[in-house]
Amino acid sequence: MSKYPDYKYPESIQIKNRQWPNKVILDSPTWCSVDLRDGNQALPIPMNPMQKLRYFQMLTDIGFKQIEVAFPSASKDDFNFVRDLIVGNHIPDDVTISVLTQARKHLIERTIESIAGAKKAILHCYVATSDLHSKIVFDKTREEVINMAVEGTKIAVDALEKTGLRDRVSYEFSPEEFTDSDIDFVIELCEKVKEEWKPRFKGDLIINLPATVERRPPNHYADMIEYFCTNYKYREETIVSLHAHNDQGCAVAASELALLAGADRVEGTLLGHGERTGNLDLITFSLNLHSRGIDTGLNLLKLPEIVKEVEDISGILVHPRHPYAGELVFTAFSGSHQDAIRKGMNSLEKASEMFNVNWKVPYLHLNPMDIGKKYEKLIRINSQSGKGGVAYILEKEFGLSIPKSMHPELGELMQKATDSSGSELSSTSLYGLFKDNFIAIKGPYEFISLNRIEKQTENQSDSDMSVQLKLNVHKETKIINGTGNGPISAAVNALKKSNIINDFTLDYYQEQALGRGADATAIAYITIKRTKDGKLINGAGEHNNIDWAAVKALISALNKAAKGQ
Repeated sequence: MSKYPDYKYPESIQIKNRQWPNKVILDSPTWCSVDLRDGNQALPIPMNPMQKLRYFQMLTDIGFKQIEVAFPSASKDDFNFVRDLIVGNHIPDDVTISVLTQARKHLIERTIESIAGAKKAILHCYVATSDLHSKIVFDKTREEVINMAVEGTKIAVDALEKTGLRDRVSYEFSPEEFTDSDIDFVIELCEKVKEEWKPRFKGDLIINLPATVERRPPNHYADMIEYFCTNYKYREETIVSLHAHNDQGCAVAASELALLAGADRVEGTLLGHGERTGNLDLITFSLNLHSRGIDTGLNLLKLPEIVKEVEDISGILVHPRHPYAGELVFTAFSGSHQDAIRKGMNSLEKASEMFNVNWKVPYLHLNPMDIGKKYEKLIRINSQSGKGGVAYILEKEFGLSIPKSMHPELGELMQKATDSSGSELSSTSLYGLFKDNFIAIKGPYEFISLNRIEKQTENQSDSDMSVQLKLNVHKETKIINGTGNGPISAAVNALKKSNIINDFTLDYYQEQALGRGADATAIAYITIKRTKDGKLINGAGEHNNIDWAAVKALISALNKAAKGQ
C-alpha cells in the first residue's frame, strides 16, 4: 500500500484582504483567439493552409483584434502560413497577429523571421515554471528556469532590433503551468523578464498566466491572479492575460473570476477546441458577459453559421446542449417550461417595465435573436410537452391565436400522437393535427353557403341580422333562415327554428384575420355546450369571408357533437 493518497486538495493561496469576490466586471477584456495555434494543434486532422485562411478571416469578421496564428518554428506549413498572411495582405490594419515560440535561440530567430514585414505583431515566448515540469520533464533548477526565461527574452530583443522589428512587435511571456507553480517564484521570474524586455508603453509587454492543466477550483485561479497583480511590482506597465484549459470543466468560471481578480486580457478558442477537454470557450464566455449587459466587441449575430464553419473545418460536431452554440439550448420540450416561455414572450413589454430591461423571459437568459437563432425553434413538441407549447407553435408558425379553452384538447391530441409515434412532432404535423380535429370535421352536416338577407319582419331591430343558410343534412340539401345579432347567432337561430338541431347552446366565439391583402383569410373558433350532458365541444372554420368562417366553425363543432365526441 502506498504511503500517499492518489490525490489531495490543492493548497489555497493566502491573501490578506481578498478583493475580487466583491468586484463586478464592467468592461470587456481584450480578446485573443488561439484557435489557429493551440486549437489547431489539438485537432485530429490539423487545418490545411486554405482552411486556416478561412478560419482567420472568420475570426476577423467576428471582431478579434489579436489572433495567435502559428508556431512558425515547429513546421514549414506554420511558417509559410504566417508569410502568406503578411505577403498576401490578409491582415486587417486593426488586427495584430501573434506567433508562439519556445525560449531557444534558433527557434526565436526562426519565429521572428516569419513575421518580417508585419505592420504589428506579438512574439509569444513560454517557459514551464512548475516543479513538475522543470524538475521531472526538463531536469532544471528554478535558477536555471529563470535564466532560460531571461536569456530567451534577451535573444528576442536582440533579434528584433537587428531585423528592425522592435518598434512593431510586442512581447508576450507565459510561465507555463502557472497554476501549478510556486507563485512567488513566478513573480520573481516575470519581473526579471520585464526588466530584460524594457517595455516602451503599457501593452508592449503581456504576461500571460495559464491554467495549463486545470487542477484547482476556479476560485484558486482568481486568488493567484489577484496575488500576482498585487505583488508583481510592474503591474502598471504590464498587461495581465488569462489562458485557461478545461480539464475539470471550469475554464469559463475560472476565467470570469480571474477577470474579477484583475486580469486585462483573455485567450481561448471558439467552442473550446484545444488539448484534452479543450481551452476556454470564447463564445460561451463572451456571451455570458453579453447577457450581463457588457459590450464585448465581438459579433456573434450569425452564430449558427459560425458553428457550421467551425464544424466543417475542424471535423468536430458541436453537442446539441453546448452553451449558446448547440441546436437545442433555447428549445423547451417540457410542458411547464413551454407554457412559461409562451407567456413570457407574450408579456415582454410588461416584464420590461417590471425589471427595467428589454429582455426578461422565463427560462431564456439571452434573446436568441442576439445570436441569429429564430423564435420558432424555442419550443418543440414531444411526449414531455404541454398544451402551452402546442399553442405557441401554432401561433408563431401559423399565426393561429388558439383560445385558451381549446388548449386542453390540443394537449390531449398532441399527447396521443407523440405517445403513438414515440418521436418529436413537427410543426407541420401539429398543424395537420389541429386541422383534422377542429376544422375539417366531417359528419351529418355539411356547410354550403351563407348569405345575408333583408329584414324578415318590420319589428326586426336594425342591429339584428337575417341570414339564409344552405347546408346538407344527412346528404339532403336544406335552405333555412334565421335572425340574430350576428352571423353566428343568426345561424344558430336558423338551425333551432327549423328543428335540424337544437340540443346545444353557443358558449364561446372568437375570430381573427390571417395574413394581409388579397391573400388574407379569416379563422373562427367556436365552443358549443351540448344540452344533454353539458359537455363543451370545440370547432374552427377558415375562409376568406369571416361570416362563412364562423358558420363553418359552428358546423365543425356540431359534427363533433354528432359523433359523440
